[in-house]
Amino acid sequence: PLVQRDYRFERVWFWGCIQGVRGAYYIAEGLGPDRAAPRSRLYSLNCLDWSLLTPATKEMLALAEQVKGRFQGDPSFEYNLSEINAEAAARLMESGKEPVMKEEARLIATIEQIDRAVGIVPRGAFVKTPLGSVHENRHFEGLSLVEAKKLSSYFHFTKPVNLKNKTLLEKADLDPSIDFLDSLEHDIPRGSWSIQLEKGGTVVVLRSLLWLGLTFYHVPMTKQFGYVYFGTGEKNLDLPFML
Repeated sequence: PLVQRDYRFERVWFWGCIQGVRGAYYIAEGLGPDRAAPRSRLYSLNCLDWSLLTPATKEMLALAEQVKGRFQGDPSFEYNLSEINAEAAARLMESGKEPVMKEEARLIATIEQIDRAVGIVPRGAFVKTPLGSVHENRHFEGLSLVEAKKLSSYFHFTKPVNLKNKTLLEKADLDPSIDFLDSLEHDIPRGSWSIQLEKGGTVVVLRSLLWLGLTFYHVPMTKQFGYVYFGTGEKNLDLPFML
């Protein structure tokens, strides 16, 4: 409530926690009226003092992919890229920048990567207006139990990539106000999601095997859904060999 009041957000979501060696980062997301607009992200080390994170840049995302290993839990910790990737460090030095990356920048990039890859919502939960803004669908009453068991009933809550490549015939059956996002059914690698029914089939739980620690839930026939991430912030690169 304090974060919502101080930053004048319409809503605040608890996003999750990234566990470091010496401490943990607790993450929250602030939302405005347009749900498709870039989200404001905040982190805290004690759940009392929250700091606003800057938006992720392409450079941050590229550098974060070079860094491997656990987070330290200290935002001011610096990764020396010349020890990790000599080529990336040389490119930075050529452009006049130091070959170091602060852990805070890695945190920003990791949250963005997780949200893009595995941040999901049920089909119909959000509606796109003719002007292009995205709002919560007031008529959404939850998926049926049959629909809730299908991967095609869930969408990535980020800019669509595969939707542009669909043929006109495939788009003919889509509702442009609801089907404006990418479905989970074509995610690569195949089998990167596990669907389970909990509490006697009253709750559907999806877990990502690519970003271990990401759990999404939905209570069929209700408006209740959400996801949370509790993990080390490391991508499971071995997944294709495990399936």
